[in-house]
Amino acid sequence: MNTFSMKRLKDERRTRSAERGSRDGFSLLEILVVVLIITILATIVGVSVVKEPGRARVAAAKTQIKVFGTALRLYRMDNGQYPTQQQGLIALVEKPALAPVPQSFRSEGYLESRNLPLDPWGNAYVYLIPGSDGSPYEIITYGSDGEPDGEDEAADISSAEL
Repeated sequence: MNTFSMKRLKDERRTRSAERGSRDGFSLLEILVVVLIITILATIVGVSVVKEPGRARVAAAKTQIKVFGTALRLYRMDNGQYPTQQQGLIALVEKPALAPVPQSFRSEGYLESRNLPLDPWGNAYVYLIPGSDGSPYEIITYGSDGEPDGEDEAADISSAEL
């Protein structure tokens, strides 16, 4: 290949590379379309949740009870036992001062939050040792009315049932 042909080939490669470089990435219009689609989808989901707040709260309570269950199992793995009923679920975020004081308590606690979450209706979860069904523990929320028993949104939600 002669010098002229090599120079021409290099120039063609640079031109193609420059053309490709200008087509890489997304245009502002494409980004705005994607943001619009995401906004529309979020609005649809948000409206669905607003229409069904009772079901959303029940689902949130069930999820939180499962998170507590996972945290309790981690606590037990580290300390050889679950927190006592007197120590309560607060033992998942603060090192208990009541006996038996755990020797291997994680400094960051066992939940992501440093505060013990309330149920979706603003009430404290009930922690029982042992559980009513013979399980090592039970976590209960009494639903929207905060009282045992009830129906629909006021129904009790228990870790024994999940």
